[in-house]
Amino acid sequence: MRDFPDIPQVPLRPPGKVMRLSRMGSMFPTRLSFLRTLIRRLSDEQARLTRPVWNICAQGFGHAVYSIDLGGHRYSLVAVSNDLPADARTDRVIATAWDTAYVLYDGVPDTAEIARICDAAPKQEAARFTERDLVLSRANKSVRLFGHVVDRLRSGKQPDEALVRNTGYLMRTTAVYGNGKFGIADRALYDERPGLDGPFMAEMLTVWMIRHFTHDLVEHIGGARLDRHLRRHLGIGNSTGLGMAPFLVNHPVLLNNWVMARETALARARAVTAPDTAVRDRLCDLARRAGRHLAEWQVPDAEHQGRIDRLQRDWQGRMAQILNLSQTADAPGEALVALCESGSEDLQELMAALVIEPFGDLVDGLSDCMSDPFGAMVVPFSGTAALRTAIDREFGWALGVDYAGRENCGQFWYVSAAKQEPRLGLRFEEQGAQKESPLDIARRISALRGDLETKDEPVSAFLGRHPEHALAALRVALGGRYPYAEIQDNLIAETCLPIDMLRCKLSFFGASKFDPKSDRWTRITLCQGAPLADELGPGADDWWLPVFAG
Repeated sequence: MRDFPDIPQVPLRPPGKVMRLSRMGSMFPTRLSFLRTLIRRLSDEQARLTRPVWNICAQGFGHAVYSIDLGGHRYSLVAVSNDLPADARTDRVIATAWDTAYVLYDGVPDTAEIARICDAAPKQEAARFTERDLVLSRANKSVRLFGHVVDRLRSGKQPDEALVRNTGYLMRTTAVYGNGKFGIADRALYDERPGLDGPFMAEMLTVWMIRHFTHDLVEHIGGARLDRHLRRHLGIGNSTGLGMAPFLVNHPVLLNNWVMARETALARARAVTAPDTAVRDRLCDLARRAGRHLAEWQVPDAEHQGRIDRLQRDWQGRMAQILNLSQTADAPGEALVALCESGSEDLQELMAALVIEPFGDLVDGLSDCMSDPFGAMVVPFSGTAALRTAIDREFGWALGVDYAGRENCGQFWYVSAAKQEPRLGLRFEEQGAQKESPLDIARRISALRGDLETKDEPVSAFLGRHPEHALAALRVALGGRYPYAEIQDNLIAETCLPIDMLRCKLSFFGASKFDPKSDRWTRITLCQGAPLADELGPGADDWWLPVFAG
């Protein structure tokens, strides 16, 4: 993270507060989320989405191609729509067929390339792809809403607004693959291109283009246009499970850069004093919007809905103070954050996201700091004494735990042989712990500290005798340079909830309307409220926590 000495900011929140699982599982999207960054880039370039190919039958099956220019390169989405039997439709990763499949293509595919993609994309992992294929995805219909919209359009009517509001998407992706999966392009082939150089930009571009295909498809089958406010509210659903959770552990520098950028943005926003009337009014408008968003956020799970309801009550209970402080406090960002400090982590993180929102001029440039172009760069320890000191100073959260106790090691991470996807097993009830993945960072650091002797010696000599501690020593070294690199919790404890890691990562994507189906997978909405292709331009990025504009 670069230093910006000319920009005032308050001290960043400490990692010991930010990097706990419960808080990570309370995060909301911000203007630094990747979808928001993409939309600003598309708007700045006045990008134009075209549809050179539409080979879809009246029933909605066939293929289409969409193209767009970004950063001096042209990319095309090849969308393939299939006739999927109802009994073959599932959100689970074990599925082998989907309603639709997609490839983001580098350039404009000719007839032969379109034919190749149309043959391969529906097969997904059963096929192989090329380096011209940048992203691979698939999606299933939200059957109830999709069918309802078609029926209404065919009858000359618009769909029921309550059903559109409550569902929020016509299709739900079950995977958006990048970085070499099944032979598609490695990220290194395009990660320096303008527009795709940020984290997950190719994947976010794919999702935004898929959204337009779902709108066009339902209108094509229904024979009529959707009202614009309905199109804008219809995003893309997504089902995400355990496969996403280990990413944050396996990419510590990237995690640090994401969180550091967001925390720096918050620190800058809190430091602003005497903002103009427009900023003060904006804070008030966003507070009201957040309240409406919470009211529209309804999920089937009673426990999570109770959590949303509590957050809504807490928010509305402070609304008068929020509006007053926004208009009168010398440093409204700081005052608003302080107002919520005694509340839940959900309340605190919602306010943190809101406080960042009006200060695009101060914070948007931080999106350039969220990649990891160089990999980990750490200074080796001078000896085991320095290593020991670093553990005691920065990793106290991992020490003093009985990792042999059932409650502290009751789960284990592994990779399934069938799908090559991360899974979480119950150590004392299931087989497979001998294949455990090294996500038990806290336990490993504790074991390293226990084997370090009081004498000082070269770390290389110590690791020569104890090679099992090499990973832990590296993580300690990373902690000295990358303060937000480590999740400061025991990831194999019985109390570990993977859903917290999922929500953290998905908030950086720009997801909203989290709809947990268990503590291991969730549905979300992407691109809801995002500008349509013909709405890109100045002011197009105003869609934080979207609400239904009925």
